[in-house]
This record gives sequence, C-alpha cells and structure tokens, in this order.
Amino acid sequence: MPTDLLYRDDAYLQEAKATVLAAGPEGILLDRTPFYAQAGGQPGDAGLLRWAQGEAPILKAVKGPEDTVLHLPAEGAPLPPVGAEVTAAIDWPLRHRHMRMHTALHLLCSLIQGAGVTGGQIGAERSRLDFDLAAPPAKETLTEALNALIAADHQVGESWISEAELDANPSLVRTLSVQPPRGAGRIRLVRIGAEAAPVDLQPCGGTHVRGTAEIGRVEVTKLENKGKQNRRVYLVLAEGG
Repeated sequence: MPTDLLYRDDAYLQEAKATVLAAGPEGILLDRTPFYAQAGGQPGDAGLLRWAQGEAPILKAVKGPEDTVLHLPAEGAPLPPVGAEVTAAIDWPLRHRHMRMHTALHLLCSLIQGAGVTGGQIGAERSRLDFDLAAPPAKETLTEALNALIAADHQVGESWISEAELDANPSLVRTLSVQPPRGAGRIRLVRIGAEAAPVDLQPCGGTHVRGTAEIGRVEVTKLENKGKQNRRVYLVLAEGG
C-alpha cells in the first residue's frame, strides 16, 4: 500500500499522527507521513517518531518499495510496535532550509535559459546545479539577478498535467539526467510567478516555499568546469540565513 504523502498537500506540515505498518532496523513504514523521502536531489527529512512508550530519532526518510516511504532510525533506537499510533515530526529548521534552497535553484534555472540541467544537489549549507553550457554568466551577475527575483516575492504554486501533455511539451523538462516519475498518469508542475507568465515552470516532486521572498538573500559563490560542456554553479543562503 503506498504511503500517503502529506507534504504534497502541505509542505509546511511539521508533524502528523500515523499508524505503524512495519518496523525494523532497515526502516519504519507508516501509513502516512509528513517526511519527504530523498529524491530528485533533495535530501530526505530527518526528525523523530514518538509513541506512548518511547521515541526514535529518524536520520533520513528514503523511498521504499511500491511507492512507500521508509523512516531510517538511528542505530540502536527503539522501534515502535506494529499497529501503534505515532506522531511523526520532521526537523523543521532543516526542511525549511531545503525548501528555500530548492526554490532558489529553480530561480537559478530560470536565469540560464536553453541549457539542460545535468545534475544537482540540495544541501542545508550549500546547493548546486550543473548545466550543459559552454560558459555561464559571472557569479556576481547571477547573484544580483537571483536576489532581484527573490525580492520581487513571486508566488510559488503547483498544477498537474497528464503524461501526454508533458510529451507534447518536452521543453518543460530541464533535467537531462533525471526524468519526471511516470506511471501514475499525471505529472506535478511547480510554477514560480503568475500563471499567465511564470518565471519558472517545470516538473518537480519536491517541497518549496510559498513565495520567493521567504528564501532570503542568496549568493552564487563558485563556478566550476566539470567537463567540456558541464558547468557547476554553487549557491548558498546569505550570512544569517
């Protein structure tokens, strides 16, 4: 039975009640969860499971078989009994940093038009995107343009299209190494900006802030040459963020 992904409806949900379906050192399976499972360059959430007789620190959430989410407990942590009701609580400050970073990377993507994304990684302290590009703009230029988009407080929303609609609009997919998950019949699009003229629009299953101003100031700190046509762009949240 697939895990009910509560963050899909509310990325700001910090904890929720759930029932334990299975538990072992390889992971704890719940019927529903606010934890994001590692995918698409976004790390899996850490946090805590609490129940009447104990609690277990969760190091990371990962994808399990058949569209489930496994919550990986810390070594030696007690395991909740099958059938128990638990409170699943995410490490919210960590998740929120990942959300801010993720939305900032979408903005970065919007500034480098026409170049495919060959890789990326979201981190709490530093994030990156790799572009199929001969020469990216200067880091100072990117920093200035990013902070202008952030300060404009563009709203972030989502919509859904069919797989056939995505096939008819292949330019929506910027990532060359990772394709949107298929098989469910529909694809989630994350939109930054007005629906009629979005700043960025692309398939994404991750979590994002509601408006770009929530990101705060960012800085492009480094550009790296990772191959003949591969340019890596590093991004950090500005001091104090």
